[in-house]
Amino acid sequence: MATLEEMQAELERLKAENEQLKTARQRAGSFKVSEKGAVSVYGLGRFPVTLYPEQWERLLGMADDIKAFIAENRDRLKWKQEDAR
Repeated sequence: MATLEEMQAELERLKAENEQLKTARQRAGSFKVSEKGAVSVYGLGRFPVTLYPEQWERLLGMADDIKAFIAENRDRLKWKQEDAR
C-alpha cells in the first residue's frame, strides 16, 4: 500500500501531466478539406472555421489590419484565456 506522501506525489504528477496535455491540445490545430472543397481549421474553438481558399488568402492578407484592430480595441474585447492578452 502506498503512503500518503507517495499518493500526494502521484496526484501532483498526474495534475502536471494533465495540464501539459491540455496546453498541447489547445495549441494543436489541424486542417481538412471539406466535402465542398473548402479549408476547415480545427482546434480554434468548439467548431471548425471553414472558408474557401480565396477567402483564406483574403483573410491572411488582412493580418496586419486585424492585429491593429485588436490592439486598438484590446480593452473592449473579451478574452477566453487570461494568457491570451
